[in-house]
Amino acid sequence: MLYSVSPDLYRETAGRLAEAIGSEGYFSGSLSFPFDGLDCRLTASVIVYRGRVSYPEGETNAIRDLVPVWWEFHTVGGEGERLNDFSFSELRRWL
Repeated sequence: MLYSVSPDLYRETAGRLAEAIGSEGYFSGSLSFPFDGLDCRLTASVIVYRGRVSYPEGETNAIRDLVPVWWEFHTVGGEGERLNDFSFSELRRWL
């Protein structure tokens, strides 16, 4: 059965990816974390595009877009790996 990736899982994945990217302009690596009884793993190489954002507290060079060079997203439960409907385009919306 296909596992449907929820908005909460996209939000969690995007937050972890943004944290792993930090201030870099390129990311290549893996993120593994538990979510809703599953072990999730995003492996990706992405080019990071940034833009200046102004806040009352100051300015920051925020992530504006990610261009994937390559990626895969795995969801594994007690019964083994579950195919999922993860979309990198959808992930980009949550950054």
